[in-house]
Amino acid sequence: MKVFNHSDILALEKRYRTNLINKISGYKSAHLIGTKNAAGQTNLAVFSSVVHIGANPPYLGFIMRPTSVERHTYENIKSTGYFTLNMITADLHEQAHLTAARFPRENSEFAATGLTEAYLADFPAPFVEESVLKIGLSFAEEQLITVNQTVLIVGKVEQLIVPTDALKADGDLDLEALNTVTIGGLDTYYTGTKLGRYAYAKANELLKKID
Repeated sequence: MKVFNHSDILALEKRYRTNLINKISGYKSAHLIGTKNAAGQTNLAVFSSVVHIGANPPYLGFIMRPTSVERHTYENIKSTGYFTLNMITADLHEQAHLTAARFPRENSEFAATGLTEAYLADFPAPFVEESVLKIGLSFAEEQLITVNQTVLIVGKVEQLIVPTDALKADGDLDLEALNTVTIGGLDTYYTGTKLGRYAYAKANELLKKID
C-alpha cells in the first residue's frame, strides 16, 4: 500500500500528480457542453464535473477551471445565459474527447470533430444531434471556489430530451440501455454496468435487524 501525505503529493512530478489526483475521485459523469456567443460562434467542450444540485426545481452544475485565461464555454454562458449538456455515449466518446483541444474561438468544435449542431424547441444554445440525452439550461448563478479559483456554474433545467425506451414508469432512467460512458481522470473512458437498484433505506428497519 502506497501512502501519500499532503507534502508528498505536492512534491510529485506535475504530470504524475495531475493523473493521480484527477482519478482518485473515481468514475465521473461525461458530458459535452454546447454554447454559442453573441456573434453566433458555437463551442463544444467535454466536461467530467457535472453534478446534481436539486430536483425541485431542477438544477445542475459543473466546475469551470479558473477564468484567468480565455474560457470560451464560460464567456459564452455569461454573454447569452444559456448552455446545453449532452450525454456522451460509447459511440461518441472519441469525438467527444477531441473537443478538449484548444481551438481558436472562430473554429467550432462541432465542425472540427464531425459532430452536428442541433436546435430544439427554439432553445438558443446548440445541442449535439448525436447525443441520446440532451439538456438545455439557463444560467442561474456562479460560485467562486476561493481555494483554487475554480467556479461552480449552476444552471436551471429548461429542456430535457430523453429516449422513451430508456425512461421507466417511475421516472428512473436506464443509463446502461443508453450506452453512456464515464470518465476516469482526464483521458480514460469507461462504460457502466448496473449492479442493482434498491428500495429507499429506512433506519428503523435496519435497526430492527440489529436488535
